[in-house]
Amino acid sequence: MSKIIGLFPTPLMKTDALLSSDLIRQLTARAESLRRKANTATDLLSHTQMINPQEDEVYLSLTGLVAPYLVNFGELLFAEKLQWLVKEMWMNVLDHGGSQFMHTHANSFISGIIYITKPHPSASTLFRKNTGGGEFIFKNDVPLNHYSSDTWMLPDVEPGDMVLYPSYLLHGVPPNEGDQRITIAFNAIPNQLDSLGYKIRFAP
Repeated sequence: MSKIIGLFPTPLMKTDALLSSDLIRQLTARAESLRRKANTATDLLSHTQMINPQEDEVYLSLTGLVAPYLVNFGELLFAEKLQWLVKEMWMNVLDHGGSQFMHTHANSFISGIIYITKPHPSASTLFRKNTGGGEFIFKNDVPLNHYSSDTWMLPDVEPGDMVLYPSYLLHGVPPNEGDQRITIAFNAIPNQLDSLGYKIRFAP
């Protein structure tokens, strides 16, 4: 008997219905009222200012909902239940025709997306395997499977759903063929990491 084992898997956590319908309506109105800055690559994507949740009542309430999931996801990444802190949150508004280039998040360990609107299937979050690995350079030009693909598109999500992923993971959004897409993004850090007795503590 033979068995296929996936070595060194990358965890991603999807949480359904994290937000109530009332909170979704409140955050939708907030996205429309807050001042936003256009993305450097396109005017069809805009972002609110990054805010420390401790300085904002609405964002602070969100961190309370997110906190237990960060602890569980962090245990997958670091094999230990740590204390986690969301150090910044911001809103993204992607209009019809807009997209977001592939990127990672610096100075954090867990990043997350909370969906305020239901994205069009064309604008689902796309994750990509980091470049520069030990994979084959010459690819076989056929439909790919779980082990040969270097991209993965998040399945269908609903307003109020959340996704957590390692901050180093490349991600972006293809061109949006649907209505306006609103999300909240955030970055989180643990209270500390201990590497062979060399302990580093983190604070925003």
